This record gives sequence, structure tokens and C-alpha cells, in this order.
Amino acid sequence: MNSFTIKDLENLSGIKAHTLRIWEQRYSFLKPERTYTNIRYYSTHELKVILNIALLNKYGFKVSHIDKMSDAERNEHVLALANTDAQLERMVNELVKSMVDIDMEAFENVLDTYIRQRGVERTITQIIFPFLEKVGILWLTNHINPAQEHLVSNIIRQKLIVGIESLKSPASIKKSLLLFLPEGEHHELGLLFMHYLLKSHGVKVVYLGANIPLADVEYVVKLQKPDFLYTHLTTVARSFSFEKFLVSITKAFPKLTLVVSGQLTNTYEKKIKSSVIFKKTFSEVLGFVNSL
Repeated sequence: MNSFTIKDLENLSGIKAHTLRIWEQRYSFLKPERTYTNIRYYSTHELKVILNIALLNKYGFKVSHIDKMSDAERNEHVLALANTDAQLERMVNELVKSMVDIDMEAFENVLDTYIRQRGVERTITQIIFPFLEKVGILWLTNHINPAQEHLVSNIIRQKLIVGIESLKSPASIKKSLLLFLPEGEHHELGLLFMHYLLKSHGVKVVYLGANIPLADVEYVVKLQKPDFLYTHLTTVARSFSFEKFLVSITKAFPKLTLVVSGQLTNTYEKKIKSSVIFKKTFSEVLGFVNSL
């Protein structure tokens, strides 16, 4: 069984840790265990409960009223939410729940149902990407089992590749980007999403993939002469140094701009060179794509 910190619950539900502590004192739906050092931790069941409660509370239900509901009643109310944004959040939460339960059939059913209803593009932008933003936090903090990550990643990877291949129109923008992940970074989903996003906007993409040595990047740059380098860093091997990576890239390609997105951009606190651009949010990523 997975265990989650109060910070995990905050990141996944959007409810501040301070508020969660108040709810623990006032209501009965959260009953965390504590480590021998007196640190709270929460079960998979409690994660699923708080996801439902956060959603119901956001869309009009009082917490005091939600507290009196059974799990089944909360689920019924969540399913009955009519607001479009609420339904999208519900489906993202369903993906999170299916992942922690290792219920891959349910996970894929959510995606396939939405693909049939809205198509691949909307599924990627409205369901998959918000899900990746949430679970990227768990991957970064190592609070899910690697097996869960691999199972989920393989399913999403298939959907992303189908989406990329379905974009038949030729590049209409002269700018080109070389997409890669450095050695030690194997989390390819964010980069595949960027491949889809760029291609859907008519941008030429040279896709190298994950865990690429710098020498290979240099070789392809000489041949393809891209306008930008792009990488998406979720979580990397312990031996990986973000600072050394940035120094190596700027030294190898002094005339190229490196664009970096992903969770690790929020952890880097040192000054970056003008040839390096961080895109820390999805809106910043979209702004960059639209500027090409």
C-alpha cells in the first residue's frame, strides 16, 4: 500500500496542508497514521477520499455536509457534478485513483472513453497533461511504486504516439526544435506531449527521445541545425547535476537557445544564462509555442 505525506495530498488535491490539518481536527474523514518521528502519512484510501472531498467542496458542497456522507454517497455526488471543469477534474482524479490501485483496465477505459467523445487532441490537453502535472509530483518525491509508474507511462505513451501520428499536416512554421532528454532522464511522457503540441502547431520537430548522451545531441545538431533545443525534466538519476547539464549545453551550443520545462525547473534556484529559458507552467509552454 502506498503512503502519502500531507504535502502530497496538498499537491494532488489543491487543498493547503494547513486546511487539511484543520479538517483532521474538525471532521472524521481523515485519520492519518504517524511515523515513529511523529510525521503524518496517509493511505491510498485517504488520498482517494480527499480527492473527492476537494472536488465537491470546490463546486459548492460544504465540508461539514460532505463529512456526513458515506464513501458511496460522495462518489455519487462527484459523478453527478454537471460543471464541465468539474467533470474534467473528476476524470483526472479517476486516473490518479486507478494508478494507485494498479487498475490499468479502469485507467485505459477513462482515456479511451474520452478519446471516443472528444478526440485524441482534447484528451491529451484536457486529461493527460493535467494528470501528468499531478503525478509528476509523485514521481519527483518517489511516493509511488516504480511498477505503477511504468504501467501508466506505457498506456499514456501509446495514446501520445497515436496522437502524434494522427497529425498529418506538414510543418507550416519555419522554426525547428530538437527534443531530447539528457542521460539519466527516462520520463519521456512530457517530451512526447511537447512533440504533439509542437507538431499540432505546425512546428518542425526533430525527436531524439530519452536518456540521450550529449555527443549524440551534438551530432544531430550539426546535421539538422535546429533553431532551439528543448528538454522536459521530470525527475532524473541521483548522479544527475542540473547545473552541470546547463553548463555543458551552453558550452556545446553557445549560439542555440535551450528551453527547459518540467518539475525540476521549479527546484533550480541559481541564476541561468540568457541562452537558457525555463518554462515552469503549462501556460508558459503554450505561450512559447504560440510565439514561434
